[in-house]
Amino acid sequence: MHHDTAITLLARLARREIGSRELLEHLVARIERLDGRTRAVVSLDLERARARADEADRALARGERWGPLHGLPMTIKDSIETAGLRTTSGSKVFELHVPGRDAVAVQRLKAAGAIVFGKTNLPTFAMDTQSYNPLFGTTNNPWDLSRTAGGSSGGAAAALAAGFTPLELGSDIGGSIRNPAHFCGVFGHKPSWGIVPQRGHVPGPPGTLSEADIAVVGPMARSAADLALMLDVIAGPDEPDAVAWQLALPPPRRRALHEFRVVAWFDEPAMPIDDELRAVYASLVTRLRERGVAVDESRRPRLDPAKALATYWQLLFAATSAGPPREVFDGLVQAAATLDAADDSANARLARLATQRHRQWLAANEARLKLREAWRAFFGEADVLLCPVSASAAFPHDHSEPIGSRTIEVNGKPFPYTDQLAWAGFIGVVGLPSTSVPVGRTARGLPVGVQVVGPRLEDRTPLVFAMAMEEALGGFVAPPGY
Repeated sequence: MHHDTAITLLARLARREIGSRELLEHLVARIERLDGRTRAVVSLDLERARARADEADRALARGERWGPLHGLPMTIKDSIETAGLRTTSGSKVFELHVPGRDAVAVQRLKAAGAIVFGKTNLPTFAMDTQSYNPLFGTTNNPWDLSRTAGGSSGGAAAALAAGFTPLELGSDIGGSIRNPAHFCGVFGHKPSWGIVPQRGHVPGPPGTLSEADIAVVGPMARSAADLALMLDVIAGPDEPDAVAWQLALPPPRRRALHEFRVVAWFDEPAMPIDDELRAVYASLVTRLRERGVAVDESRRPRLDPAKALATYWQLLFAATSAGPPREVFDGLVQAAATLDAADDSANARLARLATQRHRQWLAANEARLKLREAWRAFFGEADVLLCPVSASAAFPHDHSEPIGSRTIEVNGKPFPYTDQLAWAGFIGVVGLPSTSVPVGRTARGLPVGVQVVGPRLEDRTPLVFAMAMEEALGGFVAPPGY
């Protein structure tokens, strides 16, 4: 039952075929037996989880249900605050940080009946596409332990793939839900920006009330239907805004797979991908067409991809500039003042953009709003866009410093490490919803995911397309040995 979907497990719990405590113990036993090689789960809260699971079983025996997630054990990414259970964000700064309250999304999961029993690994301050840190070490990909599980929600994706948890709560500013889902062969949904409260995410520092630009909190699972179920639980205004407005996501534009107007965009010179991925995506398009789906491979939004990507980088580095300690930021200011104008390296880009003037940010934000209008026009003629998640499949661990000097391999050549964020950031900067769906494996047997992108604030459209595609083509496959 460890690889069952959350919906399947919830049905079995409701029929009392299994108990919440029984399911919890089963998952904990798997973690104890198998997580030594993946290192996905970094903290456990077993005493409270066992007590709550016993309460869930007794309540169900009395005919009581707490909500749609009644009695379901799950884990949470370690950058999202959990009351009474430490939240470190992979940093020694917060090694002993035990929050006094849950993040808003965690509150909602618990109110719906979920039982949080552990936390999953991530890079320090959630700022890398690999998940490793000085507190808990490195999370390995269950498909190939020599490769990364992705980041920053890498522990979450690895835990799902390994059958340690049926649901996970992740976060995403540059693909941090979608990238690990793609690398580990699971599902992840980046919601439209602003529909799930971020309060309780670290970074910013504990107690931060502002909503970080571009960043979102969202669901991860082993099926698209599980994503939709979890999104319904966590989406909605934070308490201060709920006095005046409610969220009413529109219904999906279509239901049946062949009804959707689908555009595929897998070939873009500004954002190259490895040929191993390209082969999987070509097969995906063929399989969709065999099932009656009209896939348009030529339609594009009216925008310049290179300029859109530059806007993403500018807004991303501005959004993350408040996170580092003051001395680190002062170092960036000094570096930016002495840069050669011709230096376009990743390190130079970081120094310039993290220390930009507010006037520059305002210009980038205006450019973003124009991009959003281009996407709105595009989705007047299409329902979903299929595009890559990242430039490659999961790559070998590389913890060399500085990050900006790392490379990954794309078609046998070194490729800038940070540019693997391109496809995810290109979508995220305008706040579009995107569902990462496993669609195959490379010739080396590594999972490949695709982004199903939908119109802004129409999250149900990509989610329902993902469900239909999963039913027609298949979805999650357990990694060998797990």
